[in-house]
Amino acid sequence: MRKLIFTTLFSFCLSTLVSGWVTYVNLGVAPGFLQHWFKAFIHAWPVALITAYLLSGPIHSLTHFILERNHVK
Repeated sequence: MRKLIFTTLFSFCLSTLVSGWVTYVNLGVAPGFLQHWFKAFIHAWPVALITAYLLSGPIHSLTHFILERNHVK
């Protein structure tokens, strides 16, 4: 349950920031900005959630491997 809550909150924050930034870069602060941002967010969040949930284990293992190989504690 902890993994699901963490990945849900983390993916929500990341999707909000990245979709907002990309919308701003593409459109600037133009009329309809919030609607475009929300549409981008709605498309991004499910992908980010699934990706974060599925990759968190392998990324954690890779991080552990890198740190152990370089003798970092």
